[in-house]
Amino acid sequence: MQTVKQIVHDIADHLPDQASFDDVMYALYVRQKLERSLKAAEEGRITSQEEMEKRYLNHEG
Repeated sequence: MQTVKQIVHDIADHLPDQASFDDVMYALYVRQKLERSLKAAEEGRITSQEEMEKRYLNHEG
């Protein structure tokens, strides 16, 4: 597993030279969301599309 420092280096290496601070922050945000989602999936904390559709349709008036 990569350390946070390694992840930041990897992200920086893949950004274009003209990247802004906003670009960097967005890339870090997306990476964090992906890491959290993968961890949730590994732990079984996911909801299927079918379950979400049932929840949505039951609450739609």
